[in-house]
Amino acid sequence: MTGLRASTASGKTQEHLALAQTYGAHNYHPLPVVIERGRGIWVWDVEGKKYMDCLSAYSAVNQGHCHPRLVAALTHQAARLTLTSRAFHNDQTGPFFRQLAELCGMQMVLPMNSGAEAVETAIKTARKWGYLNKAVDADQAEIIVFENNFHGRTTTLVGFSSEAQYREGFGPFAPGFRTVRYGDIEAVRHAVTKNTVGILVEPIQGEAGVIVPPAGFLRALRDLCDEENLLLLADEIQTGLGRTGRLFASQHEDVVPDLYILGKALGGGFYPVSAVVGSNEVLGVFRPGDHGSTFGGNPLACAVAREALDVLLEENLVERAQRMGAYFMKGLLEIRSSRIREVRGKGLLLGVELQPEAGPARDYCETLMDRGMLCKETHERVIRFAPPLVIEQDEVDWALERIREVLAASH
Repeated sequence: MTGLRASTASGKTQEHLALAQTYGAHNYHPLPVVIERGRGIWVWDVEGKKYMDCLSAYSAVNQGHCHPRLVAALTHQAARLTLTSRAFHNDQTGPFFRQLAELCGMQMVLPMNSGAEAVETAIKTARKWGYLNKAVDADQAEIIVFENNFHGRTTTLVGFSSEAQYREGFGPFAPGFRTVRYGDIEAVRHAVTKNTVGILVEPIQGEAGVIVPPAGFLRALRDLCDEENLLLLADEIQTGLGRTGRLFASQHEDVVPDLYILGKALGGGFYPVSAVVGSNEVLGVFRPGDHGSTFGGNPLACAVAREALDVLLEENLVERAQRMGAYFMKGLLEIRSSRIREVRGKGLLLGVELQPEAGPARDYCETLMDRGMLCKETHERVIRFAPPLVIEQDEVDWALERIREVLAASH
Protein backbone atom coordinates (compact mmCIF):
# COMPACT_ATOMS: atom_id res chain seq x y z
CA MET A 1 0.00 0.00 0.00
CA THR A 2 1.12 3.55 -0.68
CA GLY A 3 -0.37 4.89 2.52
CA LEU A 4 -2.95 6.95 0.69
CA ARG A 5 -5.89 5.39 2.49
CA ALA A 6 -6.44 5.18 6.24
CA SER A 7 -10.14 4.49 6.78
CA THR A 8 -11.49 1.02 7.42
CA ALA A 9 -14.92 -0.56 7.11
CA SER A 10 -17.13 -0.52 10.20
CA GLY A 11 -20.68 -1.09 11.43
CA LYS A 12 -23.17 -2.49 8.94
CA THR A 13 -20.53 -2.44 6.22
CA GLN A 14 -18.30 -4.83 8.15
CA GLU A 15 -21.22 -7.21 8.73
CA HIS A 16 -21.96 -7.41 5.00
CA LEU A 17 -18.30 -7.78 4.07
CA ALA A 18 -17.97 -10.65 6.54
CA LEU A 19 -20.99 -12.44 5.07
CA ALA A 20 -19.67 -12.08 1.53
CA GLN A 21 -16.23 -13.27 2.58
CA THR A 22 -17.62 -16.28 4.43
CA TYR A 23 -20.28 -17.50 2.00
CA GLY A 24 -19.27 -16.11 -1.38
CA ALA A 25 -16.75 -17.62 -3.76
CA HIS A 26 -13.70 -15.39 -3.84
CA ASN A 27 -13.72 -14.65 -7.56
CA TYR A 28 -13.88 -10.86 -7.14
CA HIS A 29 -11.92 -8.26 -5.20
CA PRO A 30 -14.46 -5.43 -4.79
CA LEU A 31 -13.85 -2.20 -2.99
CA PRO A 32 -14.97 -2.40 0.66
CA VAL A 33 -18.23 -0.53 0.16
CA VAL A 34 -21.74 -2.01 0.46
CA ILE A 35 -24.27 -0.15 -1.67
CA GLU A 36 -27.96 -0.29 -0.86
CA ARG A 37 -29.60 2.23 -3.20
CA GLY A 38 -28.91 4.47 -6.17
CA ARG A 39 -30.34 7.28 -8.26
CA GLY A 40 -28.82 8.77 -11.40
CA ILE A 41 -25.06 8.93 -10.98
CA TRP A 42 -25.23 8.65 -7.17
CA VAL A 43 -25.36 5.66 -4.84
CA TRP A 44 -25.61 5.33 -1.05
CA ASP A 45 -24.05 2.68 1.14
CA VAL A 46 -25.58 0.90 4.13
CA GLU A 47 -24.08 3.53 6.45
CA GLY A 48 -25.86 6.31 4.54
CA LYS A 49 -22.74 7.70 2.85
CA LYS A 50 -23.23 9.10 -0.67
CA TYR A 51 -20.90 8.31 -3.58
CA MET A 52 -20.59 9.22 -7.24
CA ASP A 53 -20.61 6.03 -9.32
CA CYS A 54 -17.78 6.34 -11.84
CA LEU A 55 -17.94 2.75 -13.05
CA SER A 56 -21.61 2.40 -14.11
CA ALA A 57 -21.43 -1.37 -13.53
CA TYR A 58 -18.87 -1.58 -16.34
CA SER A 59 -21.11 0.59 -18.57
CA ALA A 60 -24.32 -1.35 -17.87
CA VAL A 61 -25.88 1.68 -16.14
CA ASN A 62 -25.49 4.23 -18.94
CA GLN A 63 -29.03 5.53 -18.28
CA GLY A 64 -28.27 6.09 -14.60
CA HIS A 65 -29.36 4.14 -11.53
CA CYS A 66 -33.07 3.41 -11.16
CA HIS A 67 -34.20 5.61 -14.03
CA PRO A 68 -37.91 6.21 -13.35
CA ARG A 69 -38.93 5.29 -16.90
CA LEU A 70 -37.15 1.98 -16.60
CA VAL A 71 -38.64 1.35 -13.17
CA ALA A 72 -42.07 1.88 -14.70
CA ALA A 73 -41.36 -0.36 -17.71
CA LEU A 74 -40.00 -3.13 -15.50
CA THR A 75 -42.83 -3.10 -12.97
CA HIS A 76 -45.53 -2.79 -15.63
CA GLN A 77 -44.23 -5.76 -17.59
CA ALA A 78 -43.44 -7.80 -14.46
CA ALA A 79 -47.10 -7.57 -13.44
CA ARG A 80 -48.24 -8.79 -16.88
CA LEU A 81 -45.84 -11.48 -18.13
CA THR A 82 -42.21 -12.30 -17.44
CA LEU A 83 -41.29 -15.50 -19.27
CA THR A 84 -42.68 -17.73 -21.99
CA SER A 85 -39.45 -19.26 -23.32
CA ARG A 86 -38.99 -19.13 -27.07
CA ALA A 87 -41.32 -22.10 -27.42
CA PHE A 88 -44.06 -19.48 -27.82
CA HIS A 89 -44.24 -15.94 -29.12
CA ASN A 90 -44.94 -13.01 -26.82
CA ASP A 91 -45.98 -9.44 -27.54
CA GLN A 92 -42.60 -7.88 -26.66
CA THR A 93 -40.02 -9.78 -28.73
CA GLY A 94 -41.16 -8.71 -32.18
CA PRO A 95 -41.28 -4.99 -31.36
CA PHE A 96 -37.90 -5.27 -29.62
CA PHE A 97 -36.35 -7.02 -32.62
CA ARG A 98 -37.61 -4.34 -34.99
CA GLN A 99 -36.52 -1.46 -32.77
CA LEU A 100 -33.00 -2.80 -32.25
CA ALA A 101 -32.52 -3.90 -35.86
CA GLU A 102 -33.59 -0.50 -37.18
CA LEU A 103 -31.37 1.29 -34.66
CA CYS A 104 -28.38 -0.70 -35.91
CA GLY A 105 -29.30 -0.41 -39.57
CA MET A 106 -29.61 -4.20 -39.75
CA GLN A 107 -32.36 -6.71 -40.45
CA MET A 108 -32.15 -9.42 -37.82
CA VAL A 109 -31.65 -9.84 -34.07
CA LEU A 110 -30.70 -12.89 -31.99
CA PRO A 111 -31.35 -12.22 -28.28
CA MET A 112 -29.41 -13.68 -25.37
CA ASN A 113 -28.84 -12.71 -21.73
CA SER A 114 -25.22 -11.99 -20.84
CA GLY A 115 -22.54 -10.36 -22.92
CA ALA A 116 -20.48 -13.54 -22.92
CA GLU A 117 -23.45 -15.43 -24.35
CA ALA A 118 -23.72 -12.87 -27.11
CA VAL A 119 -20.04 -13.24 -27.99
CA GLU A 120 -20.39 -17.02 -28.04
CA THR A 121 -23.39 -16.56 -30.34
CA ALA A 122 -21.37 -14.35 -32.69
CA ILE A 123 -18.60 -16.95 -32.82
CA LYS A 124 -21.08 -19.70 -33.69
CA THR A 125 -22.62 -17.42 -36.30
CA ALA A 126 -19.29 -16.65 -37.97
CA ARG A 127 -18.24 -20.29 -38.04
CA LYS A 128 -21.48 -21.50 -39.54
CA TRP A 129 -21.49 -18.63 -42.04
CA GLY A 130 -17.97 -19.64 -43.09
CA TYR A 131 -18.91 -23.25 -43.66
CA LEU A 132 -22.00 -22.32 -45.66
CA ASN A 133 -20.60 -19.37 -47.61
CA LYS A 134 -16.84 -19.87 -47.90
CA ALA A 135 -16.67 -23.66 -48.13
CA VAL A 136 -14.26 -23.82 -45.22
CA ASP A 137 -13.50 -27.44 -44.36
CA ALA A 138 -15.58 -28.85 -41.51
CA ASP A 139 -14.35 -27.89 -38.04
CA GLN A 140 -11.45 -25.82 -39.44
CA ALA A 141 -12.90 -22.30 -39.19
CA GLU A 142 -10.62 -19.67 -37.62
CA ILE A 143 -11.39 -16.29 -36.07
CA ILE A 144 -8.74 -13.61 -35.57
CA VAL A 145 -8.72 -12.05 -32.08
CA PHE A 146 -6.45 -9.56 -30.31
CA GLU A 147 -3.98 -9.52 -27.46
CA ASN A 148 -5.37 -8.10 -24.21
CA ASN A 149 -8.93 -8.76 -25.34
CA PHE A 150 -11.77 -9.22 -22.90
CA HIS A 151 -14.91 -10.82 -24.31
CA GLY A 152 -16.22 -12.71 -21.28
CA ARG A 153 -15.50 -15.58 -18.93
CA THR A 154 -16.72 -18.76 -20.64
CA THR A 155 -14.10 -21.42 -21.32
CA THR A 156 -14.14 -20.63 -25.03
CA LEU A 157 -13.58 -16.93 -24.44
CA VAL A 158 -10.86 -17.20 -21.79
CA GLY A 159 -9.21 -19.78 -24.04
CA PHE A 160 -8.11 -17.05 -26.43
CA SER A 161 -7.35 -14.48 -23.74
CA SER A 162 -3.75 -13.32 -23.37
CA GLU A 163 -4.27 -12.76 -19.64
CA ALA A 164 -2.61 -15.71 -17.86
CA GLN A 165 -4.88 -15.62 -14.79
CA TYR A 166 -8.02 -15.87 -16.92
CA ARG A 167 -6.73 -19.14 -18.40
CA GLU A 168 -4.87 -20.78 -15.53
CA GLY A 169 -6.58 -23.94 -14.34
CA PHE A 170 -9.44 -23.85 -16.85
CA GLY A 171 -8.08 -25.71 -19.90
CA PRO A 172 -8.23 -27.50 -22.24
CA PHE A 173 -9.46 -24.78 -24.58
CA ALA A 174 -11.23 -24.69 -27.89
CA PRO A 175 -9.08 -24.30 -31.02
CA GLY A 176 -9.89 -22.02 -33.93
CA PHE A 177 -8.51 -18.63 -32.83
CA ARG A 178 -5.45 -16.69 -33.98
CA THR A 179 -4.26 -13.93 -31.66
CA VAL A 180 -2.49 -10.84 -33.01
CA ARG A 181 -1.38 -7.49 -31.65
CA TYR A 182 -4.18 -4.95 -31.17
CA GLY A 183 -3.91 -2.02 -33.53
CA ASP A 184 -1.49 -3.76 -35.93
CA ILE A 185 -3.27 -4.12 -39.26
CA GLU A 186 -0.31 -5.83 -40.91
CA ALA A 187 -0.30 -8.51 -38.21
CA VAL A 188 -3.98 -9.06 -38.90
CA ARG A 189 -3.38 -9.29 -42.63
CA HIS A 190 -0.65 -11.89 -42.15
CA ALA A 191 -2.88 -13.95 -39.87
CA VAL A 192 -5.57 -14.44 -42.53
CA THR A 193 -5.70 -17.96 -44.00
CA LYS A 194 -8.11 -19.87 -46.21
CA ASN A 195 -9.88 -20.96 -43.02
CA THR A 196 -10.39 -17.45 -41.60
CA VAL A 197 -14.08 -16.59 -41.29
CA GLY A 198 -14.03 -13.44 -39.17
CA ILE A 199 -12.28 -10.87 -36.98
CA LEU A 200 -13.53 -10.27 -33.43
CA VAL A 201 -12.61 -6.85 -32.09
CA GLU A 202 -13.40 -4.38 -29.31
CA PRO A 203 -13.41 -0.87 -30.83
CA ILE A 204 -11.79 0.23 -27.57
CA GLN A 205 -10.33 -2.34 -25.19
CA GLY A 206 -11.96 -1.46 -21.88
CA GLU A 207 -10.72 -4.13 -19.49
CA ALA A 208 -7.22 -3.90 -20.96
CA GLY A 209 -6.97 -0.36 -19.62
CA VAL A 210 -9.07 1.76 -22.00
CA ILE A 211 -6.79 1.11 -24.97
CA VAL A 212 -7.78 3.17 -28.02
CA PRO A 213 -6.46 1.74 -31.32
CA PRO A 214 -4.52 3.87 -33.80
CA ALA A 215 -6.62 6.11 -36.03
CA GLY A 216 -7.77 4.22 -39.10
CA PHE A 217 -7.42 0.76 -37.57
CA LEU A 218 -11.12 -0.09 -37.49
CA ARG A 219 -11.56 1.20 -41.04
CA ALA A 220 -8.61 -0.94 -42.15
CA LEU A 221 -10.22 -3.98 -40.52
CA ARG A 222 -13.46 -3.27 -42.36
CA ASP A 223 -11.61 -2.96 -45.67
CA LEU A 224 -9.65 -6.15 -45.04
CA CYS A 225 -12.84 -8.08 -44.26
CA ASP A 226 -14.36 -6.81 -47.51
CA GLU A 227 -11.26 -7.82 -49.47
CA GLU A 228 -10.99 -11.29 -47.95
CA ASN A 229 -14.72 -12.06 -47.55
CA LEU A 230 -14.59 -12.15 -43.75
CA LEU A 231 -17.08 -11.09 -41.11
CA LEU A 232 -16.23 -8.16 -38.85
CA LEU A 233 -17.59 -8.90 -35.37
CA ALA A 234 -17.70 -5.75 -33.22
CA ASP A 235 -17.91 -6.41 -29.49
CA GLU A 236 -19.74 -3.24 -28.48
CA ILE A 237 -20.95 -4.67 -25.17
CA GLN A 238 -19.05 -2.04 -23.18
CA THR A 239 -18.40 0.60 -25.85
CA GLY A 240 -21.82 0.62 -27.49
CA LEU A 241 -25.08 2.42 -26.76
CA GLY A 242 -23.59 5.85 -26.24
CA ARG A 243 -20.65 5.20 -23.95
CA THR A 244 -17.95 6.68 -26.22
CA GLY A 245 -19.97 9.62 -27.52
CA ARG A 246 -21.35 7.74 -30.51
CA LEU A 247 -24.20 5.26 -30.54
CA PHE A 248 -21.55 2.67 -31.38
CA ALA A 249 -17.81 3.17 -31.01
CA SER A 250 -17.33 1.76 -34.53
CA GLN A 251 -18.97 4.93 -35.82
CA HIS A 252 -15.93 7.00 -34.86
CA GLU A 253 -14.44 5.65 -38.10
CA ASP A 254 -17.71 5.30 -40.02
CA VAL A 255 -17.44 1.53 -39.78
CA VAL A 256 -20.46 -0.78 -39.94
CA PRO A 257 -19.56 -4.30 -38.77
CA ASP A 258 -21.25 -7.43 -40.01
CA LEU A 259 -22.37 -8.24 -36.47
CA TYR A 260 -22.96 -5.91 -33.54
CA ILE A 261 -22.49 -7.70 -30.22
CA LEU A 262 -24.47 -5.81 -27.57
CA GLY A 263 -25.26 -6.16 -23.87
CA LYS A 264 -24.78 -4.23 -20.62
CA ALA A 265 -26.62 -0.90 -21.22
CA LEU A 266 -29.16 -2.72 -23.39
CA GLY A 267 -30.78 -3.74 -20.08
CA GLY A 268 -30.47 -0.25 -18.58
CA GLY A 269 -28.89 -1.65 -15.43
CA PHE A 270 -32.13 -3.45 -14.59
CA TYR A 271 -31.97 -6.80 -16.30
CA PRO A 272 -29.42 -8.87 -18.22
CA VAL A 273 -30.16 -8.38 -21.91
CA SER A 274 -27.78 -9.05 -24.79
CA ALA A 275 -28.12 -9.49 -28.51
CA VAL A 276 -26.30 -10.11 -31.75
CA VAL A 277 -27.54 -7.89 -34.56
CA GLY A 278 -26.77 -8.42 -38.24
CA SER A 279 -28.01 -8.90 -41.76
CA ASN A 280 -30.41 -11.53 -43.00
CA GLU A 281 -27.53 -13.09 -44.91
CA VAL A 282 -25.37 -13.58 -41.81
CA LEU A 283 -27.83 -14.30 -39.00
CA GLY A 284 -29.97 -16.18 -41.47
CA VAL A 285 -27.62 -19.16 -41.18
CA PHE A 286 -29.54 -20.35 -38.11
CA ARG A 287 -32.36 -22.83 -38.33
CA PRO A 288 -34.72 -24.00 -35.55
CA GLY A 289 -32.74 -26.08 -33.07
CA ASP A 290 -29.31 -24.64 -33.95
CA HIS A 291 -29.09 -22.28 -30.99
CA GLY A 292 -31.21 -20.87 -28.21
CA SER A 293 -31.77 -19.68 -24.66
CA THR A 294 -34.70 -20.21 -22.32
CA PHE A 295 -34.52 -16.64 -21.02
CA GLY A 296 -33.14 -14.98 -24.16
CA GLY A 297 -35.74 -12.64 -25.59
CA ASN A 298 -38.11 -13.03 -22.64
CA PRO A 299 -40.87 -10.40 -22.46
CA LEU A 300 -39.53 -8.73 -19.33
CA ALA A 301 -36.09 -8.32 -20.89
CA CYS A 302 -37.53 -7.01 -24.14
CA ALA A 303 -39.79 -4.48 -22.42
CA VAL A 304 -36.87 -3.15 -20.37
CA ALA A 305 -34.54 -3.04 -23.38
CA ARG A 306 -37.08 -1.17 -25.50
CA GLU A 307 -37.41 1.52 -22.84
CA ALA A 308 -33.65 1.59 -22.25
CA LEU A 309 -33.11 2.37 -25.93
CA ASP A 310 -35.83 5.02 -25.89
CA VAL A 311 -34.23 6.72 -22.89
CA LEU A 312 -30.82 6.81 -24.59
CA LEU A 313 -32.22 8.46 -27.68
CA GLU A 314 -34.97 10.68 -26.30
CA GLU A 315 -32.80 12.08 -23.51
CA ASN A 316 -29.88 12.69 -25.92
CA LEU A 317 -27.50 10.64 -23.80
CA VAL A 318 -25.20 9.84 -26.72
CA GLU A 319 -24.61 13.54 -27.39
CA ARG A 320 -24.23 14.17 -23.66
CA ALA A 321 -21.56 11.44 -23.43
CA GLN A 322 -19.63 13.14 -26.22
CA ARG A 323 -19.90 16.59 -24.65
CA MET A 324 -19.30 15.61 -21.02
CA GLY A 325 -16.59 13.16 -22.07
CA ALA A 326 -14.66 15.88 -23.88
CA TYR A 327 -15.01 18.13 -20.83
CA PHE A 328 -13.92 15.34 -18.45
CA MET A 329 -10.95 14.47 -20.69
CA LYS A 330 -9.85 18.11 -20.82
CA GLY A 331 -9.96 18.29 -17.04
CA LEU A 332 -7.93 15.09 -16.64
CA LEU A 333 -5.31 16.28 -19.13
CA GLU A 334 -4.90 19.51 -17.16
CA ILE A 335 -3.93 17.68 -13.97
CA ARG A 336 -0.22 18.13 -13.35
CA SER A 337 1.12 15.09 -11.56
CA SER A 338 4.28 13.01 -11.84
CA ARG A 339 2.09 10.00 -11.08
CA ILE A 340 0.22 10.17 -14.40
CA ARG A 341 1.73 8.39 -17.41
CA GLU A 342 -1.15 8.81 -19.88
CA VAL A 343 -4.80 9.81 -20.14
CA ARG A 344 -6.85 8.17 -22.89
CA GLY A 345 -10.35 7.25 -23.99
CA LYS A 346 -13.38 8.49 -25.88
CA GLY A 347 -16.63 9.93 -24.60
CA LEU A 348 -17.26 8.84 -21.03
CA LEU A 349 -14.93 5.84 -21.20
CA LEU A 350 -11.71 7.31 -19.82
CA GLY A 351 -8.60 5.81 -18.32
CA VAL A 352 -5.70 7.31 -16.38
CA GLU A 353 -2.58 5.15 -16.53
CA LEU A 354 -0.19 5.65 -13.64
CA GLN A 355 3.58 5.56 -13.70
CA PRO A 356 5.02 2.29 -12.32
CA GLU A 357 6.58 4.12 -9.39
CA ALA A 358 3.20 5.63 -8.43
CA GLY A 359 2.07 2.34 -6.92
CA PRO A 360 -1.02 0.26 -7.70
CA ALA A 361 -4.16 1.93 -9.02
CA ARG A 362 -6.15 0.09 -6.37
CA ASP A 363 -4.75 2.38 -3.67
CA TYR A 364 -5.97 5.46 -5.50
CA CYS A 365 -9.40 3.92 -6.04
CA GLU A 366 -9.69 3.28 -2.31
CA THR A 367 -8.68 6.86 -1.55
CA LEU A 368 -11.22 8.20 -4.05
CA MET A 369 -13.82 5.98 -2.39
CA ASP A 370 -13.07 7.64 0.94
CA ARG A 371 -13.70 10.98 -0.78
CA GLY A 372 -17.03 9.91 -2.21
CA MET A 373 -16.09 8.55 -5.66
CA LEU A 374 -16.38 4.94 -6.74
CA CYS A 375 -13.91 3.92 -9.46
CA LYS A 376 -12.21 0.63 -10.21
CA GLU A 377 -8.69 -0.19 -11.22
CA THR A 378 -7.99 -2.28 -14.27
CA HIS A 379 -4.70 -4.00 -15.06
CA GLU A 380 -2.90 -2.80 -11.95
CA ARG A 381 -1.99 0.71 -13.11
CA VAL A 382 -5.09 2.15 -14.79
CA ILE A 383 -7.97 3.97 -13.10
CA ARG A 384 -11.10 3.88 -15.25
CA PHE A 385 -13.64 6.71 -15.14
CA ALA A 386 -17.00 5.81 -16.71
CA PRO A 387 -19.93 7.51 -14.94
CA PRO A 388 -23.54 7.13 -16.11
CA LEU A 389 -24.22 9.19 -19.22
CA VAL A 390 -26.69 11.40 -17.32
CA ILE A 391 -23.83 13.20 -15.56
CA GLU A 392 -23.93 17.01 -15.54
CA GLN A 393 -21.01 19.43 -15.94
CA ASP A 394 -21.01 20.53 -12.31
CA GLU A 395 -20.82 16.86 -11.31
CA VAL A 396 -17.83 16.36 -13.60
CA ASP A 397 -16.24 19.35 -11.86
CA TRP A 398 -16.95 17.72 -8.50
CA ALA A 399 -15.25 14.53 -9.69
CA LEU A 400 -12.25 16.34 -11.18
CA GLU A 401 -11.65 18.20 -7.93
CA ARG A 402 -11.29 14.93 -6.04
CA ILE A 403 -9.24 13.22 -8.74
CA ARG A 404 -6.89 16.21 -8.81
CA GLU A 405 -6.49 16.14 -5.03
CA VAL A 406 -5.59 12.46 -5.03
CA LEU A 407 -3.36 12.33 -8.12
CA ALA A 408 -1.62 15.65 -7.68
CA ALA A 409 -0.80 15.11 -4.00
CA SER A 410 2.93 15.20 -3.27
CA HIS A 411 4.71 11.92 -2.67
